[in-house]
Amino acid sequence: MNEMDPGPASEPRINLFSLVTYLPDPLGSFIDQLRDELVPGCALRAHVTLLPPRPLSGPAEEAGRQIREVLSRFEPIRVRLDQIHIFTISSVVYLELAQGFEELQKLHAALNTGILEFQEPFPYHPHVTLAQQITPEQIPDVFEHARYRWAQYPHEQSFIVDRATFVQAIHLYKWVDLAEYPLGTGQTG
Repeated sequence: MNEMDPGPASEPRINLFSLVTYLPDPLGSFIDQLRDELVPGCALRAHVTLLPPRPLSGPAEEAGRQIREVLSRFEPIRVRLDQIHIFTISSVVYLELAQGFEELQKLHAALNTGILEFQEPFPYHPHVTLAQQITPEQIPDVFEHARYRWAQYPHEQSFIVDRATFVQAIHLYKWVDLAEYPLGTGQTG
């Protein structure tokens, strides 16, 4: 899907947008299941965030044009997942990237301009979130369960970021896909 999809008209939207790349299966399904084990009811699909949530200063269509133009200048990026870590400030349990980290940082820097520019509360650190909205008391058990289950994953722990999905919030933990854009279409800008 390349055009903006307004989605269900009955669901109100808020001015909060993000750009993500969803993890392909079987990796994506495994992490979706793991996230639900760690935080029951987690409905967010496994992804790497390319642009953390932000309000837009103009129309979503204009942001979509900027995303398409920037992504066209970047070749697909191989990402390999590594060990489980914790962002202690935000109590987030996540998978670190062993490969693709610097390339995703460059992509983020190129995207975080113009209508998409936003002063983010934390430095951009590409990762795969496994558990958030947990109490400090829950962290040790969640962390150990995540490590145990990740060690059982039998398939390739890498994937190619070759597309990104522009999403909009309905509320903070429910998002709708607006458009999908490829990386590396060969255009220069």
